[in-house]
Amino acid sequence: MKTARYMLAAGVATASLLAASATRADDFTTAMANSANWATPAGSDSGQRFSDLSQITASNVHKLQVAWTFSTGVLRGHEGNPLVIGDMMYVHAPFPNTVFALDLAHEGKIVWKYTPTQDPNVIPVMCCDTVNRGVAYGDGMIFLHQADTTLAALDAKTGKVAWSVKTDDPSKGATGTGAPFYVNGKVYVGVSGGEFGVRGWLAAYDAKDGKQVWRGYSMGPDSDTLIDPQKTMSLGKPVGENSSEKTWKGDQWKIGGGDTWGWITYDPKLNLIYYGSGNPSTWNPKQRPGDNKWSMTIWARDANTGMAKWVYQMTPHDQWDYDGINEMILADLEIGGKKVPALVHFDRNGFGYTLNRATGELLVAQKYDPAVNWATKVDMDKNSETYGRPLVVPQYSTEHNGEDVNSTNICPAALGSKDEQPAAFSPVTKLFYVPTNHVCMDYEPFRVSYTAGQPYVGATLSMFPPKGQTNMGNFIAWDASTGKIVWSDPEQFSVWSGALATKGGVVFYGTLEGYLKAVDAKSGKELYKFKTPSGIIGNVMTYEHSGKQYVAVLSGVGGWAGIGLAAGLQDPHAGLGAVGGYAGLNSYTALGGTLTVFSLPN
Repeated sequence: MKTARYMLAAGVATASLLAASATRADDFTTAMANSANWATPAGSDSGQRFSDLSQITASNVHKLQVAWTFSTGVLRGHEGNPLVIGDMMYVHAPFPNTVFALDLAHEGKIVWKYTPTQDPNVIPVMCCDTVNRGVAYGDGMIFLHQADTTLAALDAKTGKVAWSVKTDDPSKGATGTGAPFYVNGKVYVGVSGGEFGVRGWLAAYDAKDGKQVWRGYSMGPDSDTLIDPQKTMSLGKPVGENSSEKTWKGDQWKIGGGDTWGWITYDPKLNLIYYGSGNPSTWNPKQRPGDNKWSMTIWARDANTGMAKWVYQMTPHDQWDYDGINEMILADLEIGGKKVPALVHFDRNGFGYTLNRATGELLVAQKYDPAVNWATKVDMDKNSETYGRPLVVPQYSTEHNGEDVNSTNICPAALGSKDEQPAAFSPVTKLFYVPTNHVCMDYEPFRVSYTAGQPYVGATLSMFPPKGQTNMGNFIAWDASTGKIVWSDPEQFSVWSGALATKGGVVFYGTLEGYLKAVDAKSGKELYKFKTPSGIIGNVMTYEHSGKQYVAVLSGVGGWAGIGLAAGLQDPHAGLGAVGGYAGLNSYTALGGTLTVFSLPN
């Protein structure tokens, strides 16, 4: 049950309001520790998207019904999920990035609403819809990274702006779409803009005043990347001096991409922040010879200083836009008879990776979609010259086939076997629940010139299901200790919704047609479904209020898969190839922007 120490009341001065800033960090810790809340984007620092709540079980979930709904008033794609701290729920929306504070104790009354004033010229430089993946809570504030790269701290009680800071320059293609991450008095944010040649970075800001504490770039000199040539490790060896620059031609690294718009996790024992960097710019690999480090990389950084402890590049010299930004889930697993502090990552490239999160040792790398064909495997032989690298099949190599050549039937497509939609982990079943794309592509790179603020893509794509198949998605259970699929539920379209696992033995996810679905955590058997007003690309979350468990999800079709619907695009090659691939969505759903909350009947 919720305690008065941390509960947020609705606009009245009571003992349950958060105390002075000196104690707010403790209040955040308390809020995080109570499973009634959902106090951070993934529900916990570890990114497991698991809840200890168990009122809703595999035996009663079929009784779920809609408890209440809330319209955001915004069309376009609704990614991310609300936060709940005590009596307060914080809901966000796509551009113009409205944030609502709702009082759960008074029928969802709007306590405050924040709508930032932003230049609409930021919309054309947002790659794949005007999405925002959510807000963070900490130090008595709600933190929002706006589309125009303004990081704003809003008083959690009033919505008043406590401070704001510009993190990058939208006129050069930089945008803010990722959810901030708060821990120990700092707010961590990254940047979007790889399709505009924006050089990626992750930065930490002081939660009290917005001053930058550190910024680590994805590529460039060691002083920019915050890499120590001797102490920063990769696959068990020091990376050496100038490990990034020497893998780029000239100063191409300055417009090298590697952006950081995905999810952030944290290990308090190791004091390490984990995240991924995205694709190198441009999409034409012939224009950027070399491994293009450190794009497509898992980063482990010291949370206080930003210094890189270890790095692992999953797709050296990317030729397919296999962004590496997907979530890093932290869990202790038994591998080979030993308990390992693991990091599990489902990459866009179609491989599920398990690493030791303390050292960066590569433990497992296996395909989590059987359709993956661009590489045969990841080399796991530590004595091999290609250790840790994917073994690329020349037929599907756009580098090998060359510019102005259409490389066909590459699996997965550029949006990956999974994009940003986060997986969940259950410490009960020891399984990971993964929303996946089952999509292939044709890919034709061409030469492109860089102009600040203009698209810097250099490839034409088309997308489709694997040959001979019709389903474009699967929802799977994955054993990260062995790298094997335990069960797989096919879906007509990609599963573009973040998953939720619960102690009640139920796993939830949403579909692009708009269904919230509940499946049995052990077998994958469908137990419940309900069609919401629009396609779901939001992440399912759960909370408890007044002793009752609720499940909530944002619907509002859009994102990369739904960009045709969201932006009214018709050309099948538009939306970086997604418009044609997902044209069938028009027959199943329409635009919307609604939070739907479910509960068991009284």
